Amino acid sequence: MKGPTPRRLWQYVTRCLGLKSYFRSPGDGRHRPQIPAPALLWSLLIGQLLQEYAFHAIEALVRSRARRALAVSTSFGDDALGYFTERLDPGPTRAALAATLRRSKRNKAFDGSRFIGLAVDGTTVGRCRTATCELCRPFRNRQKQIVGYRHHLALISVVGTGLSLPFDVEPYGKGDSEYAAGQRLLRRTRTALGARFADYVVADGEFATAPFAHAVGDLGLHLVARLKANLPELFAAAQRRFRSQPPRTTFQEGRDRVEVWDADDFDPWEALRWTTVRVLRYRQRKPNGEVIEAYWLTDFPTRHVSSRSLYRMAKSRWEVENHGFNDAQNRQGLEHIRHHQAGSLLLTWLIVCLALTVERLYRLRHLHRGTHAVRTAEQLLLLLWLCLSPPSPHDTS
Repeated sequence: MKGPTPRRLWQYVTRCLGLKSYFRSPGDGRHRPQIPAPALLWSLLIGQLLQEYAFHAIEALVRSRARRALAVSTSFGDDALGYFTERLDPGPTRAALAATLRRSKRNKAFDGSRFIGLAVDGTTVGRCRTATCELCRPFRNRQKQIVGYRHHLALISVVGTGLSLPFDVEPYGKGDSEYAAGQRLLRRTRTALGARFADYVVADGEFATAPFAHAVGDLGLHLVARLKANLPELFAAAQRRFRSQPPRTTFQEGRDRVEVWDADDFDPWEALRWTTVRVLRYRQRKPNGEVIEAYWLTDFPTRHVSSRSLYRMAKSRWEVENHGFNDAQNRQGLEHIRHHQAGSLLLTWLIVCLALTVERLYRLRHLHRGTHAVRTAEQLLLLLWLCLSPPSPHDTS
């Protein structure tokens, strides 16, 4: 099996994932461009994969002797990347991410899982001292004084399949919220992925509302949401019932012992148009003695989804945190402001999603054919960097 290189990665992206037309026509809005859009776009993506995400770092790469190994056709400056991302339409990049997921499903990338989930969550990125773009949102201290500005976005990711693939973001506007941005993401997902791509949406307790549950149901999906005190009557009823009953089932999940309580006959709250509400409570005991307990609600029928499967759906909510935000911020520079302009920020956030999706499909599915072990993200990064070094001539003296 040939080892990974930037050129082989380019072939995988354009041929196996079918993104050649995207790189040819990525929605470039520049007038009379001097630098080809594919060179700039591929440089942004390979820079993310090499974890050199700053525009200055990408400029240094394409102006070095490594440019040929990177499969970049020409050199350019960091200002060209700023100008390019300002004028790049986000629609084609979002469409490319959705097409990648649809192709991955057709190619059986998710066949190891019965259910495909979508996780929605929000985060804070890109802190600054002064408001510079329309996405800057004021941050206030306890005295209600503005002490800085931040950017917020909601992210949606495929979860529950062994592949956590973030594929779209929605920034908060003025007076906006995670709740509203998450609903916009879901509506766009229905059009981009199709009604039959996923089975459920998993989200935190903030999304456990009747309008969100109805929106999810209208999209042909089931909702799995955290049950907290924001639904006091249902939460109290579940606590009373489950505390007086033994667990419905107990099983071993890795090294953890899990006890589960499950009932599907709770009354819906007044605004909810569900017939009944299913509530699951789990108590997870770790080897070090730590106990994690949580309540979740859903409209999944008991006859279709077992308690153990529902527990795993609920736990898949943390994939958007651990494999989405944490990896994007710690390895892909999601919080770094490359070019402080609203359009440029949105495009770089989408490129981060594309880089994470490409890297995981390439590393965990394409390269993992055969009996060899799965490479870690760090091992793949090291191999890609080693390919950029020019060969040294042998010392024949």
